[in-house]
Amino acid sequence: MSTKRQTKDNRRYPKRPILGVGALIFRHGRILLVERGREPFKGYWSLPGGVLEVGETLERGVAREVKEETGLEVTPVALVEIFERLILDQQGRPEYHYVLIDFLCRARPGKLAPASDVLRAEWVRLMDLADYRLTEGALEAIGKALKLRKEMRKR
Repeated sequence: MSTKRQTKDNRRYPKRPILGVGALIFRHGRILLVERGREPFKGYWSLPGGVLEVGETLERGVAREVKEETGLEVTPVALVEIFERLILDQQGRPEYHYVLIDFLCRARPGKLAPASDVLRAEWVRLMDLADYRLTEGALEAIGKALKLRKEMRKR
């Protein structure tokens, strides 16, 4: 594979799958979503998160990514799911390959301040999710997190 095909951080046409973390954060019947500012899926809405850094725990990674993208401080409270995103190019080669670990998180009070590689961040009413162009798997992750929250409240 040509090095010209790879970006500086090797996310496109990676040599191995990339580990990412995502956050499911709910507040008053809303979920926090971000509009992606980079490929893959630039312009789509997704969970805040990003790529884990070497030497960083999953929990610290998700907290850092949420802070970088939204300005909010969060604490991960439970693992929701592990999701694989494999995007093939027209020749059938893996153009992007992520293994994403999504956490249910609790946010501290704070002002939403989108930054980093997102275009916007919004608290979206659950009833309005159909109005957003969501990344693959986001709606399913939200459903799983809602079910997990309900189970946790019963304990």
